[in-house]
Amino acid sequence: MPNLDVNYLNRALQEKLISLFSLLVIYTPPWRYILNIYNYSYMIADKIIEVAAYTLPSLITGAVAYHFFNMHTRNEEGRRRYLIHKEAQKNALPLRLQAYERLTLFLERINPAKLLIRITPQSSNKHDYEDYLVSQIEVEYEHNLAQQIYVSSESWDIITTAKNATIQMVRKTTADPAVATAQDLRETILKGLFDKQTPSSVGIAHLKNEVSGLWKED
Repeated sequence: MPNLDVNYLNRALQEKLISLFSLLVIYTPPWRYILNIYNYSYMIADKIIEVAAYTLPSLITGAVAYHFFNMHTRNEEGRRRYLIHKEAQKNALPLRLQAYERLTLFLERINPAKLLIRITPQSSNKHDYEDYLVSQIEVEYEHNLAQQIYVSSESWDIITTAKNATIQMVRKTTADPAVATAQDLRETILKGLFDKQTPSSVGIAHLKNEVSGLWKED
């Protein structure tokens, strides 16, 4: 057998061992990567929890403070509006009472029981008397048109209805063939009032009821 160079074998063995060791050092198994990722994720989660522990109480405190501030602002705004409304009602009350007085006077003046006593026929012609009575009612109504802004819509509707019903009463009586003269027209309307309520009386009763409600509002 030929002689082997011992030094050569030793060097070859050393190179193999070094190469194998290098591979073992360089090579990293997959589970090492997974472990590194897990450790990194755990560190990030730990940081997030740490940051949340500092910021969450501040956020909750800020949210609670904002809620109470917003509620206080709404309460103050509601209180301010209430005071303004009450002050406006207080200032408008005399004007409203004056309007109710004027409208009550209007209904009294167009009440046939008062109207026919105050306005007497100037001739025997019933149609002339009819037109004159209607014109006086319309003039009284127009003089009080501005008062509607101080009363409720229901009250103004009742007043307008009372006016129209009174005019209708005069026209219907005039159309009766049994009524020949202006004096007959006057007497027939007055006699018809004995057993029924006039439109004006209905309107005045409603105004009185509404005025009593003003004191409850105050």
